Amino acid sequence: MNFDLTEEQRMLAATLTRFIAEQYSFATRSSSACSPEGMSRALWRRFGELGAIGALFDPADGGFGGTGDDIAVVFECLGRGLVVEPFFGALVAGRAIARAGSTAQRTWLARLIDGEAVMALAHGEPESRYELARVATRATRTSDGWRLDGAKAVVIGAEQADALVVSARTQGALDDEDGISLFLVPRDTPGFTLTGYALIDGGRGADLTLTGVTLPPDALLGAEGEGFATLESALGGGLLALSAEALGAMETAFAATLDYLRTRRQFGVPIGSFQALQHRMADLAIELEQARSAVINAQAALDGPRLARERALSAAKYTIGRTGGHLAREAVQLHGGIGMTWELPLSHYAKRLVMIDHQLGDEDHHLARYIALGRAAPHA
Repeated sequence: MNFDLTEEQRMLAATLTRFIAEQYSFATRSSSACSPEGMSRALWRRFGELGAIGALFDPADGGFGGTGDDIAVVFECLGRGLVVEPFFGALVAGRAIARAGSTAQRTWLARLIDGEAVMALAHGEPESRYELARVATRATRTSDGWRLDGAKAVVIGAEQADALVVSARTQGALDDEDGISLFLVPRDTPGFTLTGYALIDGGRGADLTLTGVTLPPDALLGAEGEGFATLESALGGGLLALSAEALGAMETAFAATLDYLRTRRQFGVPIGSFQALQHRMADLAIELEQARSAVINAQAALDGPRLARERALSAAKYTIGRTGGHLAREAVQLHGGIGMTWELPLSHYAKRLVMIDHQLGDEDHHLARYIALGRAAPHA
């Protein structure tokens, strides 16, 4: 198995890294995060011009990438810069449209790739507790289309989105995989109420209430009742993206901590010369490499057989959650009191790592899922 990046992927990584370093300073990031929209539309278009959004999608969908390696390259760069622009929503909503969308619905992909549109996926619910098939929101057929009723919780990027992919149950029991349908819903649709709020990591989320939301027949994304496989594929890309983003954030936090230990002096010497602190950093370096291996494995498995893919994704998300939390705590402690200050970027990296652990399932959830998938493997 070849783990080397292609020349195009290396060029993309170099271009994106340089752009973030030169034009996406921490002050710029804070300005975007603290704005009413929680992002910069101008910067979003710039990312589109650079090809960073297009790299997330297959050439057949108007992009020039779309593999696990492409997704990981982009999101690792975003993690290093703590980028708040809505790449995650673009990836998961875009993958759902690319897999199941009609010709008319797929026109959103071109706007998304160019940075002219923003999209989000509204799937998680107040009582779902990370379970992908647990959908209580209902979609009912009407004489002229569909009616949606229900609620969605902590939808990342909902306030910025021009349209959302929304999951709803058209048949079956609460936890059935069969009977879940997906709908493409414009943001300004009547009956669609959004309550936005700031998240701990500088991003923004929103709770959605759908009360008698009326949609035309062509709002259905894919076949009725067959949305689970599309959701699993879309959120599989999301799991890889979050894992790669966390890897980039961890590498940056580790490098900042190492630099601090080399420059902060106590008793006339750098504190990095103290053996106890060297041991702690060595342990973190080992864990960081283990996390990278898990992400690389998930990259390679993304387009493979379902069971192997889902196990690799859960393994990566579990490893990232465990390692990210440990590295964040260690980095803050090794910086001392300054590690908790708002002015130091490190504290924001730590908060982002905590938030990533809880997106799409925390480490406990994915450890249990990995074990359950392993038990199912001989019978698959």
